[in-house]
Amino acid sequence: MKRPQPRILLVDDEPNLRKVLGALLRQQDYEVHVEVDGAAALARVKASPPRTFDVVISDLRMPNLDGIGLLRALTLHEPNLPVILLTAHGSVDSAVEAVKLGAFDYLEKPFDREQIHQVVAKALATRDRAGPSAAAAPLVEGQELDPCVHAGMVGMSSAVTTIREVVATVAASPSTVLITGESGTGKELVARALHLGSPRREQPFIRVNCAAIPSGLLESELFGHERGSFTGAVSSRPGRFELADGGTLFLDEVSEIPKESQVKLLRAIQESEFERVGGVRTLRVNVRLVAATNRNLEEAVRDGSFREDLFYRLNVVPVHLPPLRERVEDLPLLIAHFIGRCNERLGKSVQGISQSALAVLERYPWPGNIRELENLIERMVLFASGPQIDGHDLPESFVVHDPADDDAPAGVHATPTPFGADPRSIRLPIEVLGLDLKEAVRAGSRLVEEALIREALAKTDGNVTRSARLLGISRRSLQSKMKELGLREPTEDPGRAS
Repeated sequence: MKRPQPRILLVDDEPNLRKVLGALLRQQDYEVHVEVDGAAALARVKASPPRTFDVVISDLRMPNLDGIGLLRALTLHEPNLPVILLTAHGSVDSAVEAVKLGAFDYLEKPFDREQIHQVVAKALATRDRAGPSAAAAPLVEGQELDPCVHAGMVGMSSAVTTIREVVATVAASPSTVLITGESGTGKELVARALHLGSPRREQPFIRVNCAAIPSGLLESELFGHERGSFTGAVSSRPGRFELADGGTLFLDEVSEIPKESQVKLLRAIQESEFERVGGVRTLRVNVRLVAATNRNLEEAVRDGSFREDLFYRLNVVPVHLPPLRERVEDLPLLIAHFIGRCNERLGKSVQGISQSALAVLERYPWPGNIRELENLIERMVLFASGPQIDGHDLPESFVVHDPADDDAPAGVHATPTPFGADPRSIRLPIEVLGLDLKEAVRAGSRLVEEALIREALAKTDGNVTRSARLLGISRRSLQSKMKELGLREPTEDPGRAS
């Protein structure tokens, strides 16, 4: 299926600029919509469903509502919508200030085709990776809010509770935080919570997706450049460190920074100073750094792709986000949260999810984590045939079907197993024909799950910590699975002390 064209809203009161820039954007296969001023653009965005537009390109100076006013309004209405500002040569300072207020970037007139292509491509990459779950509710002036709640974190599991406690403890400090976890686990939400819980909350929160920027341009993106420092550098530009001065800089996918740029980043973090590309003047900034990665940086250090000294400088306060499959107790809350949001966005009135459908989702391994769950809920809310999501609303890939079990309730199917009926009588190695506990969970076979857990406990004399390591899951996940299967944890576990 062909991917739809990215939709760009172009806002400018000059007909010639709308015509020329619109033509350039259409040549790059973008769908372009135009408005003549900020007031008309804001009315159009508000009248459209969320995520109708992928990028807004707006002039800075316009009648009725200027670019800054439009930016402020869009930040409240749809916080995850990238806004690029167009500015004349004499008003670059205003554009830089706008970036600090939340604009994605700015283009200085006159601009060329390559500049437009690069900035819009970066904005679209950020929009795609952030997804709908990255948007946070606007702060109400004078209202005290839990930064984790305001950032959009949902869940009451022990893992989420621990993360909330870490955020509450370290948010007010200037210490660097390294957030790790699989893609889609909500790393940006934690970064925003750290910013909102800090004294810097009124200052800029600047996000850089290091994976979305070509390696040759990353140093310029982070530290800025001087005019003429390289081909295409037609004017001087501040980098993200400068724009984040006084606030928080969030380096997402920090593992993707080329090794040749890591030395300069290390110095900027340690000394709070750097030079622009092609510049000689040393700039000093006051920035709180939060980094995130879905890779194992310790392994990257061992294989030589990431500097050891930079890793230690980033890893001052480590925060690990567990995958969704290790916090399935949060599924009901997350599902209810996403159903409510989708009802509002899509004009639906789905009331919830059936127990049979929930049971299926609890057995699914969620390789895409919370982002995958949110996309699934949106699809099911959109096509739900009844007042609630039921088993028959689930995609086929989520249901393990046994033809002999056609009379089972919709969405719930037994998984055929070659073993006997009583898992206590099953003796099998931890891996059988490549099947481990995660594969058993993926297949939905409670019988095999229980047998594997019993075998692991037997091999380790009931040591839960060593059993979890043998099964390739966390200790907390194993305890949760044992409780679900009715397996009693030994009264004394030697692994607790380790």
